Amino acid sequence: MYRSVSCNSLRKEHIGQTVTLAGWVNSRRDQGGVIFVDLRDREGVTQIVFRSEENKEATDASHKLRGEDVIQVTGKVSARLAGTENPKLATGEIEIVAAELRVLNKAEVPPFPLDDPKVNEDLRMEYRYLDLRTALMQRNLKLRHRVVKATRDYLDEAGFLEIETPILSNPTPEGARDFLVPSRLNPGTFYALPQAPQQYKQLLQVAGLEKYFQIARCFRDEDLRADRQPEFTQIDIEASFVVENDIQTLVEGLLARIFKESAGVEIPTPFPRMPYSEAMGRFGSDKPDTRFGLELVDLTDVFTASQFKVFASVAQGGGVIKAINAKGAAALLSKEQLKKWEEWVKTECGAKGLAYVKWSEGGEWESPIVKFFSDAEKTALAGRMGFQAGDVLFFGADAKLEPVCEILGRVRLRCADLLGLIKANASKLNFLWVVDFPLLAFSPEDNHWVAVHHPFTRPKADDMAALHAGEYARVRAVAYDVVLNGVELGGGSIRIHERELQAKMFEVLGVNAEEQQVKFGHILKAFSFGAPPHGGLALGLDRLVMLIAGAESIREVIAFPKNNRGCDLMTHSPVEVDFKQLREVYISSTAKKS
Repeated sequence: MYRSVSCNSLRKEHIGQTVTLAGWVNSRRDQGGVIFVDLRDREGVTQIVFRSEENKEATDASHKLRGEDVIQVTGKVSARLAGTENPKLATGEIEIVAAELRVLNKAEVPPFPLDDPKVNEDLRMEYRYLDLRTALMQRNLKLRHRVVKATRDYLDEAGFLEIETPILSNPTPEGARDFLVPSRLNPGTFYALPQAPQQYKQLLQVAGLEKYFQIARCFRDEDLRADRQPEFTQIDIEASFVVENDIQTLVEGLLARIFKESAGVEIPTPFPRMPYSEAMGRFGSDKPDTRFGLELVDLTDVFTASQFKVFASVAQGGGVIKAINAKGAAALLSKEQLKKWEEWVKTECGAKGLAYVKWSEGGEWESPIVKFFSDAEKTALAGRMGFQAGDVLFFGADAKLEPVCEILGRVRLRCADLLGLIKANASKLNFLWVVDFPLLAFSPEDNHWVAVHHPFTRPKADDMAALHAGEYARVRAVAYDVVLNGVELGGGSIRIHERELQAKMFEVLGVNAEEQQVKFGHILKAFSFGAPPHGGLALGLDRLVMLIAGAESIREVIAFPKNNRGCDLMTHSPVEVDFKQLREVYISSTAKKS
């Protein structure tokens, strides 16, 4: 037996007991011949005391201990001397007076201090097995476990079956590049790693399983950022004979259970619902952060007859002019800083510029465009925007609504950060359903319509006539995203379950009858055998745990993530493959070795 208790088990009531512990040396202190060792395992820390009068051999050996050595200690539980208790530790009232010491494994000096939060991330990734020893990472992975356990328990109680779906499958139109896997047994053919189990979970509904879920591994070959990994995990849910509200109510209950059991936080339900058009119009985002205001305001009518030709031409041409008021930002934004913001909008947001009006504390309106504004326009701006001394207005104007909202939405978040609104509202949990998304969007690059979510999303019944009439811009989807504090936790939809409607959807997307049979023949055939109405949703598990943990990146809640270049620095993956292995799968590489 290596241990009889963990390093977080002992309290005052255990004083006098003889116990055995095992773990890592967290720290060692020499207090004039008396050696104090903080012993750490997954559960916590216990202080060990080595005194020569108790066991000279063990005490002599303890002088040679250093951080991260793995040891086993047997001794008696004792009360700490009065005044030396450590209230920061659960075991802070006791210590173990060592009678025996066994060194199980010596450790080299770690390449970085395990308790230093400023360690370079690449170094942490290279020695991830050491990084995972830290209290923060162990806390995060325990949290992830509790989230997954709460999910399984809740969905099991709701009658859902956990069913695995294939990892090796066909390429699917999920909006990102597929990872391809060559088949040795079928030369010249490839599998794709799943971007999501979309078709399989729908086929499980056709199969009559009715309620499915999976903690699903998914893969997308796309550029990385703080909340993206090439391989990630989602909580995948699908059910038969459901409508939109059924899925939303189920997911609200699931999230409430997850936050309660993993973080001890009560979440009020139901969540508010907001149409996509309102979210974009008010907040400039389909995942709005509603913890603060800074809402977009329409000013198109104000500038219809303006002397400022840029705004007047937009207003007269049927375009849109909107603005936000960054209240109190005037003192924080100099002319030089405003120029930098304009460059940021041009380079990062694709805008032509960023018009602004700054009302200085001295009472002056400062802006390159304000000289073109009439007194009536100034009065309208002040009234409609609540514009006062110390504020800054930012404008967006375009022939189309979407770019105006999207650009001002990004400016809104930057203003909120500048004004400290995000930090001030960090403790709030504002959940929201965004509903009634557009079903389709026109892609100028591809010169045809594409699915906003995916091609299996159902059109709203009220918009079915517009779909068949070719008025695709008017068609809304029975689709819904759940949002928390400006972050999309997950999304889903009610699916198409009729073969004819699914074929029509493929036709709108430019997939001809022959391609439909090659790529989707299996699901179209399945729909012809009595597919039930069904729908579902997928939650991003990594992103959800990241938010609960208060982490800034999903890499902090994944045991072995890739870095921002898609590399595993610990195993040096990806690697070049031997020619013989490539030949076995009928692949030749044209890439030059670096």
